[in-house]
Amino acid sequence: MDYYFDVLILPDTEFPPAILMNSLYTKLHKALWDLKSTTIGVSFPRCKVTLGNLLRIHGTDSDLRELQAQNWIGGMSGYCKVSEILPVPKNANFRTVSRKQPNMSQSKLNRLIKRGSIPEDEIKQYKAKMFSKGLDEPYVELVSKSNSHKHRRYFEFGELQETPTLGVFDQFGLSKTATIPYF
Repeated sequence: MDYYFDVLILPDTEFPPAILMNSLYTKLHKALWDLKSTTIGVSFPRCKVTLGNLLRIHGTDSDLRELQAQNWIGGMSGYCKVSEILPVPKNANFRTVSRKQPNMSQSKLNRLIKRGSIPEDEIKQYKAKMFSKGLDEPYVELVSKSNSHKHRRYFEFGELQETPTLGVFDQFGLSKTATIPYF
């Protein structure tokens, strides 16, 4: 995990950066899935309330070259500027970037109802609690290839640390334990 490249979403009059980030991240996920990659991580260096307009992709030089050979950006190339593959700065810190899942969700409620684990009179209370405890973290909105359902993937950013932690990443470039260089 000693190299990276940036994908900068360019300003566009028709599409806001968040919409373009959704498409870009979906394409990255498909490419990582096709590669069966567990060694490529992502970060969002300009993340504040939203993910921002910069996606940074981390890995070894050879992993990143293999990813780029997939031409994964495809039709998004007119909306993005891709940097060269560069070495990570020596003074970089490290952090995890992982998925954050809500404790309460409509799909969880559906499972509870199907199993008969929640009484009829508690369903309304569950829904009220679910909507009052929404997540505030940045997210991307993805569309499932199998059923075309939209779902949000929320991100959680770990504390900065001085040393890296090795591990595996999922095909979204996320990990609860492995760190990416953060700069």
